[in-house]
Amino acid sequence: MTSSDSPTLTVAQRLAEQLSATATARTVYGEPVERNGLTVIPVARVVYGFGGGGGGRLPDAAGSGGGGGVVVTPVGYIELKEGATRFRSIRSSTASIIAVSGVVAWALLRSLPKLWR
Repeated sequence: MTSSDSPTLTVAQRLAEQLSATATARTVYGEPVERNGLTVIPVARVVYGFGGGGGGRLPDAAGSGGGGGVVVTPVGYIELKEGATRFRSIRSSTASIIAVSGVVAWALLRSLPKLWR
């Protein structure tokens, strides 16, 4: 058995093929939507990964396994109108939560001396 025939490599190759088939330009740039002269093209960030492994403790023990995943996150959209193009980002709610938390923490720390008096 050659290294290219190993079950682990075969599983990893199949996973890579399946995951790379999902992370296409169509996944990153969604189907355009047109209304009243405005065309909108959704844009996403696609991250994918996979791994595999195999082996056993005994000389004749064999095993293999693998896994993978894809994460697709919307990041914005492209507007096309009257020959002009503009990218509009979608803000992450996490950044807003962090900013608000920072302001609240600052206000609380600032008012502590007044509370102790």
